[in-house]
Amino acid sequence: MSAVTPMVGIGIIIVNQQGQILIGKRKNSHAPYYSIPGGHMELGETFSQCATREVEEETGLIIYEPQVIAVTNNLATYHESGKHYISVALLATDFSGELTLKEPDKCEGWLWVDPTQVPSPQFDASEQSIQCYLEQRFCINE
Repeated sequence: MSAVTPMVGIGIIIVNQQGQILIGKRKNSHAPYYSIPGGHMELGETFSQCATREVEEETGLIIYEPQVIAVTNNLATYHESGKHYISVALLATDFSGELTLKEPDKCEGWLWVDPTQVPSPQFDASEQSIQCYLEQRFCINE
């Protein structure tokens, strides 16, 4: 079923001390795509609250002070599935906890990778967010 209005997705680029970012290989509706952690924003959440919740739900990590770094308009998803997402990308460089695969039904596993060498295929919102991060651009596909 097609959405009547765009939905809001949140993606979180988590950077470790070696400059690598966290990527997961997705299952189910997003298979076989690689993606940064993230998900749907819930009613009443701030971007930061959503990012913190999603990262903890998916990875077991606790992120601190994530900052909005980009907004993308994911038209490829719309053309493929009829769902239109506006994605907000946040950056987290401060985190704690042990990386855990907390949703094995949704993700095959987590990897730390060089942000310029993310495995393919990538989920479009994730790819655009990483591109914004690397190019220090705030918006893609206006």
